[in-house]
Amino acid sequence: MARSLWTLIGRDVSLIVLRRQDVLTVVAFFVIVITLFPLSIGPEPDKLRTLAPGGVWVAAALASLISLDRLFADDWRDGTLEQLALSPQPLALVALAKVVAHWLSLGLPLVILSPALGYSLGLEGAELLVLALSLLLGTPVLSLLGAVGAAMTLGVRAGGALMALLILPLYVPVLVLGAGAVSEAMFNASYQAHLSLLGAMLALAVPLVPLAIAGALRIALD
Repeated sequence: MARSLWTLIGRDVSLIVLRRQDVLTVVAFFVIVITLFPLSIGPEPDKLRTLAPGGVWVAAALASLISLDRLFADDWRDGTLEQLALSPQPLALVALAKVVAHWLSLGLPLVILSPALGYSLGLEGAELLVLALSLLLGTPVLSLLGAVGAAMTLGVRAGGALMALLILPLYVPVLVLGAGAVSEAMFNASYQAHLSLLGAMLALAVPLVPLAIAGALRIALD
């Protein structure tokens, strides 16, 4: 099963990399939102530093969301998704592979860029490390939750808007914990609890959420 998982991940990563515009769009959106952030609230360093954790996390969540509309749509349109559903591999495993490939191609670059962008907003030292760690734990959860919305709205007109309405409320706990961890680090408080909760959410989401995605995909394929 592990070999099948890696094969599916490799296939989807290759397809995403071939569509370079998708990767560039997500990264550019993330960078532009954070770059424009100081223009909306003013250049005061203390204010920027205080609002930086929430700003970076909101930008990451929105960047993740805009990249989810094609997660299953292309395979659904050309019939590949139906063939995958009929294959011996569990559909939940297929869903997990697609989410992992999505995160490796589109989520991981945001984690890598976050320290530089956080530094531009006034974060420094341990705050940048906590920011990267929180995104490393939290963005996979965002991808998994977003994939549920992508599967539920597959084939629906104006599915992107509906997906946002369904998924954004589920993003709130992840955003609160992620931004809270960085804020705690800014005031030299204990941020480990926030990171532990993010890790627990990820540990629960990895085995459980693909089952929900598989169920939604079966409904869309029927």
